[in-house]
Amino acid sequence: MRTPICTFCARTGVLCPKCEAKLRSGHISKADVEISVRLSKLAERLPELDKVTLIRTFDIGGEYILVVKAGDPHILRRIPQTIKMIESELQGKVWLIEGNASDRRMLEDLFYPIRIATVNVVWLPDGSKLTKAVISGRKTEKIPLDIEQVKRVAKEVRGIDLLVEFER
Repeated sequence: MRTPICTFCARTGVLCPKCEAKLRSGHISKADVEISVRLSKLAERLPELDKVTLIRTFDIGGEYILVVKAGDPHILRRIPQTIKMIESELQGKVWLIEGNASDRRMLEDLFYPIRIATVNVVWLPDGSKLTKAVISGRKTEKIPLDIEQVKRVAKEVRGIDLLVEFER
């Protein structure tokens, strides 16, 4: 598994001078270090993790957003127990997002497994913008996600102000 810190640091849990400098300069966060160490240890039991490149990690209220290389979310989602094992190791909900993805693709990752019908950008009179995602299905249907948490994650990770509507 490739992580924001070097392999030695990820396996030992002790930062080398180079990784320590990255942490002090703000190139990586404490969450990046902590999650890299925990996932590297889990990779010994979970071979799918060896195929994944972790780019960045966010910790939002005990939930972890793992920003990974393009295509890696599909590797981890192929076997449902993989995500459950990662959540068990991290003791919190895990969100997978592709690092270099468009805003629409990032929103699709956040709403997974729910399908997004459309994504539109609405420019407000004050010059700010609002991103509107229209979800397939009715509002009365049971949604397996907390929409407010999805909005918080989108704001924290990409600075997207999100408005969610449902198809009629």
